[in-house]
Amino acid sequence: MYIQGLLSLGLLLLMPSLIILLPAVPQSFSLSLRSGLGSASSCRLSQAESERRCRFPGGKLCSGRGHCDCGVCICQVTEPGKYYGPLCECHEWVCETYDGETCAGHGRCDCGKCKCEEGWYGDACQYPVTCNLTRKKSNEMCKNSQDIICSNAGNCHCGRCRCDNLEGNGLIHGKYCECDDRECIDEETGEMCTGHGKCYCGNCYCEAGWHGDKCELQCDITPWEIKKRCTSPDGKICSNRGTCVCGECTCHDVDPTGDWGDIHGDTCECDERNCKALYDRYSDDFCSGHGQCNCGRCDCKEGWVGKKCEHPRSCPISAEESAKKCQGSSHLPCSGRGKCECGQCTCFPPGDSRIYGKICECDNRQCEDIHGHVCSGHGICSCGRCICKDGWFGKLCQHPRKCNMTENESRSFCESADDTMCSGKGSCHCGKCVCSPQEWYITGEFCECDDRDCDKHDGLICTGNGICSCGNCECWEGWTGNACEIWLGTEYP
Repeated sequence: MYIQGLLSLGLLLLMPSLIILLPAVPQSFSLSLRSGLGSASSCRLSQAESERRCRFPGGKLCSGRGHCDCGVCICQVTEPGKYYGPLCECHEWVCETYDGETCAGHGRCDCGKCKCEEGWYGDACQYPVTCNLTRKKSNEMCKNSQDIICSNAGNCHCGRCRCDNLEGNGLIHGKYCECDDRECIDEETGEMCTGHGKCYCGNCYCEAGWHGDKCELQCDITPWEIKKRCTSPDGKICSNRGTCVCGECTCHDVDPTGDWGDIHGDTCECDERNCKALYDRYSDDFCSGHGQCNCGRCDCKEGWVGKKCEHPRSCPISAEESAKKCQGSSHLPCSGRGKCECGQCTCFPPGDSRIYGKICECDNRQCEDIHGHVCSGHGICSCGRCICKDGWFGKLCQHPRKCNMTENESRSFCESADDTMCSGKGSCHCGKCVCSPQEWYITGEFCECDDRDCDKHDGLICTGNGICSCGNCECWEGWTGNACEIWLGTEYP
């Protein structure tokens, strides 16, 4: 009897502690606070006390992921994944990712935070404690497609970008800090996409019925009517060549002058590019000059046939006169890049829109860098020459006019193997060598190459059918020879 009394006294003394710990214990323990097994109305706690136990100070009830039942959170799944924790505060999908992997593959997700393996740290376990990369190799791994380190929006740490998020909001993100979600914030409301869309890498994708850069404008017609007005005869929205905004199509590839573009029509159904022998947005050479373009189809003049009016029914000129019309300054017919037929050049390889012009004199492959990017993504190519956007310069628009490096940092990247600055043949700008423009033949990352060493054929380096890479010709597909002068393909009709 004495022992039973002590046990009863002990339980009474422990009861306040058990009540305090209730949010952190299983749901079944809340039964002790009920008068029976009935509904929530039988709970012995007041509503205020029950809710106090179900929320962090200043937070939502059950973290907004469940409902409160007599001081205990019942977690509810409203999106993929699993909620858990005394206050539904944990979610298995909320851990940081890097390059598509949760915790960068170097840790495990524990209640929304990455627990990193030994030797790794960072919000996503993306940074190694010990780095065995050289500074040059590290920076190479941090360059985006335009060869800019961390998109000028962060700094490089052991081959991984650390984005500039001084306010701790994580709005600048991406493997190369290429995404800036601040672009999605509406200045008036301060909301992402004005609350009517989702932000993906700095661009707002609006809900149906809303449009504008920040989804700030509402359409005055229904989503069904919008879709109906933008559907082209082939059943596609704006013919897959434009953007539908409130029932009106804005066609892609509008002419730079602001006039009627190459793609037009109420639903972008007309594509004038189909009328050009080889497309160049600055050229008016429709239907090979022998017809008129009618909504993307050529109506040929008399005496000319072909999808683009490129073939004469008969040739009224002599072979000598034909060859003369196809002759360029290189003394090669069709600039060595095509076949001459009745004074008309057919450029090859066929289907390669980068080679065009009356005598195939334009080769836009000259605008591509080693990664295949046209004008480094900072300009447009016109007849083999880059026209750079504001703020960029260089043969391939590869150099930014403004630089976020110190002079010493910049110079450290420009020293060639013999410790000279740009091999003594150029200047250093923002960590890259700008080779002497007066000496066109000086090229290379450190201006170490002399392209005069490339073989010439009929006055053209690499016969115009390849690029000179540090004194050696690298031929385009279908060409070979020391000077890329031999065509391996077949004749064209």
